[in-house]
Amino acid sequence: MQQHFSLAECDVVGFDLDHTLCRYHLPQSARLIYDSFAHYLVTEKGYDEDLLTLAPDSLDFCCKGLVLDIEEGNFLKLAEDGTVLRASHGTKSMTFEEILEIYGRKEWKHFNTVSGMVSRTAKYYLYDNYFDLPGALLCARVVDSLDQHDGQKKYDFWKDMVAAIQHNYKISAFKEDCGMYFPEVKNHPDKYLQRCPESVKKWLKQLKNAGKILLLITSSHSDYCRLLCEHVLGNDFEEYFDILITNALKPGFFSHTPNQRPFRTLENDEEQEALLSLDKPGWYSQGNAIQLYDLLKKMTGKLDPKVVYFGDSMHSDIFPAHHYSNWETVFILEELLGDKGTVPVKAESEPLEKKGKYEGDQIKVPYFVSKQWGSFFMDRLPGLENAEETLVHTWSCKCISTYSTIAIPSLEAIADLPLDYRFTRFSSNGSATAGYYPSPPRALLPSEDSAMTK
Repeated sequence: MQQHFSLAECDVVGFDLDHTLCRYHLPQSARLIYDSFAHYLVTEKGYDEDLLTLAPDSLDFCCKGLVLDIEEGNFLKLAEDGTVLRASHGTKSMTFEEILEIYGRKEWKHFNTVSGMVSRTAKYYLYDNYFDLPGALLCARVVDSLDQHDGQKKYDFWKDMVAAIQHNYKISAFKEDCGMYFPEVKNHPDKYLQRCPESVKKWLKQLKNAGKILLLITSSHSDYCRLLCEHVLGNDFEEYFDILITNALKPGFFSHTPNQRPFRTLENDEEQEALLSLDKPGWYSQGNAIQLYDLLKKMTGKLDPKVVYFGDSMHSDIFPAHHYSNWETVFILEELLGDKGTVPVKAESEPLEKKGKYEGDQIKVPYFVSKQWGSFFMDRLPGLENAEETLVHTWSCKCISTYSTIAIPSLEAIADLPLDYRFTRFSSNGSATAGYYPSPPRALLPSEDSAMTK
């Protein structure tokens, strides 16, 4: 495979919506998601009312890449070889001794399935995106609460948590004003959504003018997609894309066959009958990558059109697009902003009069490095004193270099580059840092080794 990747060589450019094209104000949206799940558990399932109050710094617990060991009530941070680097029981960090006693220095028992990107089973749940993460904090606090009141050893709260997620995010919730999440975003979009920077809008038009086919593929339903797009891109948002696919139910969109997951047309946001094939550009619901690719062949006149897909979820976007469809993938990783310690000046693209508006809501920004969990990219093995020799990549970090073509903090980071800019791929020299743009995380640079272990 060639060493460089360039958008100019791609025929088709696809985008996820949430946390990719549409960026959120993370402290506010994290709080809303937490509250919407907690409210359901307390009012519908009788959980402790203390779950409704949240200390300002408690969102520090939220860290992408954590796995919840459901039966034990433990959260785990895994190394690339599947050993446990850090763990907590509920919100309480476990000592290195406790980790070694429970998990040893061997591959975690479910690592085989989790590393195959099976993100949820009755045994564990993988937290890999910002819509899920506040739920990790809530589950941890539920474990604390059950320990305090019932002294439980095995936990069965997970079915209630799934019900809370389904209640707030189900497909009809937006239309019915059901749950807390959608009504609140509808009523206060500015509080939760960042408007798309002009540089990114200009870049999307530039891609289209260069003859690229533009796709939007989101698991959000069409009504929520429309709200987001009108707010972040403007009322003319449909003009940016040739094909819009909502309720795509990723990762199934990539892994399912046409008869398992046919495309459907939409009428007033209601899904209509299944289509036998996808014949022309437009707005569709559900669907599958196989029939989409057949249409892209027709539209480009090429047997093997080259597709690149931008997304923020390893499980739903990057892994399946790479693994099942063999597309190029660009991983949007806001943790690259947190790694710098400050948000780059360029990220301050919204008007200043809006900036101070919600700053009373002083909650720690989730993408800055979690004090409790340490670096998203590296950590040291538990129980060994000689830290120099025991720094290892996290499993999350390993996934990035395995399944992404490149990783960037935001679309804005590349919007001003010429379309023929040549990015170095992750796979170019087996390097774990080659594919990060504009620069690798500090944790992965040799000079930072000592800082990592503090």
